[in-house]
Amino acid sequence: MIGLVLAAGAGRRLRPYTDTLPKALVPVDGETTILDIALRNLAEVGLGDIAVVVGYAAGAVEARQAALQDRYGVRLTLVPNDKAEEWNNAYSLWLARDHFADGALLVNGDTVHPVSIEKTLLAARGPGILLAVDDVKSLADEEMKTTFDAGGQLTRITKLMDPAEAFGEYIGATLIEPHAAAALADALEATWRRDPNLYYEDGYQEYADRGGEVRAATIGAVEWVEVDNHADLARAREIACHY
Repeated sequence: MIGLVLAAGAGRRLRPYTDTLPKALVPVDGETTILDIALRNLAEVGLGDIAVVVGYAAGAVEARQAALQDRYGVRLTLVPNDKAEEWNNAYSLWLARDHFADGALLVNGDTVHPVSIEKTLLAARGPGILLAVDDVKSLADEEMKTTFDAGGQLTRITKLMDPAEAFGEYIGATLIEPHAAAALADALEATWRRDPNLYYEDGYQEYADRGGEVRAATIGAVEWVEVDNHADLARAREIACHY
């Protein structure tokens, strides 16, 4: 199993920070970036081989690759996405299909969270796809919301859901088991070919609709944030220093 970070996004709502940097390289604790936290967490749970999907301002990640490897004792493989500024992230995750073929712990490159999330996912291994879900937070329109049936199987994952109907928010961290990898890759390909503007979570929906097992690991009362805008960044800077 490897670590996997999706870090191809431009993060236009974070300008001027992202004029020359991808969102994942925006600092949240002194010089510590979102990517630093992701790599540190993955290294702490023993995942020394990490693939990072890069796209917008990929050269900035390449320039730091050696230093990041030395700092966290990991080996980084950069996976280029030349459509990162045109297409959504279903395509980004599909590009990493050869890397997650033997299983992966995936984290979004714009999510700031403590290592307890990775530990929660690894402790609940078994299902083909296991989603880290916050069932404590109050939800609104922007969150990636989820519902599950009585047996715990994913029924819906989408932002386009009445928050009152949702079980909780998917927080951008997933455990992909090796036995699910090939079918997930097929579902992701069907998703981006149907519409390249779809999210990789739409690929999870496709996988579940085809009969693949997708379940939740609830994270408890954990301080985390998806960094989409300057208010999110301010929140990230409040909490990252406590990890």
